[in-house]
This record gives sequence, structure tokens and C-alpha cells, in this order.
Amino acid sequence: MYEDILLPFDGSDGAAEALHHAAEISHWADATIHVLFVADTTRDSVTVVETEVVDALVQEGEDIVEEAEKTLTTLGVDYDSDVVQGHPAPTIVEYAEQYEYDVIVMPTHGREGVSRYLLGSVTEKVVRLSSIPVLTARMQPDEQLVFPYETVLLPTDGSAGASHAAEHGLSLAAALDATVHVLSVVDDTSLGLDVRSTISGREREQAATDAVDDLVSEAETHGVSNSVRHVEHGSPIEVILDTIDSNDIHAVVMGTTGRRGSDRILLGSVAEKTVRSAPVPVITVGQGE
Repeated sequence: MYEDILLPFDGSDGAAEALHHAAEISHWADATIHVLFVADTTRDSVTVVETEVVDALVQEGEDIVEEAEKTLTTLGVDYDSDVVQGHPAPTIVEYAEQYEYDVIVMPTHGREGVSRYLLGSVTEKVVRLSSIPVLTARMQPDEQLVFPYETVLLPTDGSAGASHAAEHGLSLAAALDATVHVLSVVDDTSLGLDVRSTISGREREQAATDAVDDLVSEAETHGVSNSVRHVEHGSPIEVILDTIDSNDIHAVVMGTTGRRGSDRILLGSVAEKTVRSAPVPVITVGQGE
């Protein structure tokens, strides 16, 4: 399902980890990795060397991409590469959509924690803007990326955005013969103590249960042989992280739109908090335009 993988690359430690993870996926999927360096046109990078006008960032990008190519050659992965100029986040998204790539793979931490593609900057914007699935990987010193994924977590709130993302997650899980954990969280943190909130709480519990049941039924139609139901109470991000930890989850697949309809997620939303915090790869799936 991933024939063409776009890898925005800046040569940082985080990007190198993402490259190796993308290579593992490439071997499994028999995919081509497309390495992309975006020379940031918002930065002053033009200089003169011996009377010749040189864009230092483009030159740096060509060197960085060459190193990535050497690594991919060593790993035995099919690849091509490109160095382009532009505003990084929208350029990455437009590039991915123009060439109809299947997934974008990016780290959430880069060079010494201050990468050009640092979460909160380029990666976060790509997650928010992209109609193409984005696989983000947060690398801490004590964390390792596992592939093939044997356990996949699908958080859902029953919304169209969550269901759209789940289709992607179920297809991936079926292809990997992975166990699917379906999770819906009843967010008690927003409920008060009056009677109306008690009724609302019951409705939310039923809605969460229905969302999980619907997704488990859908898993069966996708050929997923093993699924686990989770209906939990609490803060959504805390429950997601607890579920990852207590069930040895290898990857999370979730939507970037929820019950607010067609609006894109906002900074600080559950999806972006998960991308920022999860110790495993998170594949975010937008609904497109």
C-alpha cells in the first residue's frame, strides 16, 4: 500500500532514524523512497564565492541528499532525490500531492533537537496541512522503532475523520497481519457535576462504545483477524499514551479531523499532542479537500 514514500530529509539524527525506518517499510512494501530537501527561501542563503552567486542552502541540501543516497544504497533500497526551494511545510505538502506519494515520513526531532523539521515548525505544519498520510517518529535515546508493526492502535470518536483514518489503519494492519486495538475515550475532564452532565456522560459512553463496535466490525471486513476493544475514561491524550504503554503498541493511526467536522485540527489537539508525545510512530490521516 506504500509504493512511493516521500522522505523530507535534513541530515539530522532524527531524520537518519526516520530514513532507516522508511527503508524497512520500503523493503516490506517493495517501495521507492523519494528523498527531498527543501532549501528554505525564508532564510537569507545567497552568497558570492569567487564572483559566482551561490545559494548555500541549495548546496548544503545537495550534500545532505548525497549522504542519504549513500545510506539507501547500502540498505539496498530503490530511491530518487530532489532539492527544491520554497517554504518548507507547504512545499513538502504540495510536492507530495503533486506526485501523488502514498505516505510522508518525518521525524519529530532533528539536529540536536532544533531541526528545520522540528515539531512545532515544519513537521507539525505538514501534519496539519497534508491530505496524504504522514508518518511521524519521535526518537528519544531510550526508544526504538519497531517494524513490522505487530500491534496498531486506532483511536476513534466515531467521526467521519476518525473513520477515514481507520480505513487506512485497517488496510495497513491487514497487510501486516497485525493486531488492532480500537480505542474510544470518554473525556470526563469536560463534564461537570450536575444532572445534565450525568446524562451527557451516559450519552458519551454509549457513543464511545458504538464507535468502537463499528470499527471492530469494519476490521473484520478488512480481514483483520485479531482486534481488541478499549472504552476508557479520562483525558484523551493520557489514555492514548497509557494504552500504548500497557499494550505494547507499535504504531498509532489516527485522523486529523474529529467531531468539529471539516475543520483542521488546531495546535494542541489530541492528534498533534499524540504526534508530539507518543513513543511510537504515529500515522496521521487527513480527509483531503
